Amino acid sequence: MTTYYTEDHEWIRVEGDSATVGITKHAADALGDVVFVEMKPAGTTVAKGGECGTVESVKAASEIYAPASGEITEVNAGPADAPASLNDDPEGAAWLCRMRLSDPSELDALMDRAAYDALIGA
Repeated sequence: MTTYYTEDHEWIRVEGDSATVGITKHAADALGDVVFVEMKPAGTTVAKGGECGTVESVKAASEIYAPASGEITEVNAGPADAPASLNDDPEGAAWLCRMRLSDPSELDALMDRAAYDALIGA
């Protein structure tokens, strides 16, 4: 399993042609207390960089962008039912969706953890 990161603070954990998508801890911390999470439903096809969901906090609303193109195969009900879980474990149990990748070569343009940490100054 390999994890990649975007400049928009999403992560994508890839296993074969399947991937799990979420937001980074950095993004969750920047948002503050999350109060609403809505993802596009399973069966939706998204293009890399296209909107696949929305997260709202007491501070702001933020779109979630697909780190790669594909079809959403599953949406995690946890963050929608308990939005605060996104603040507690954004890179673990509070993942947002799973997708089947249509073009895995798009992952080549994403960052590894070291590059992402450098981006956020960690």
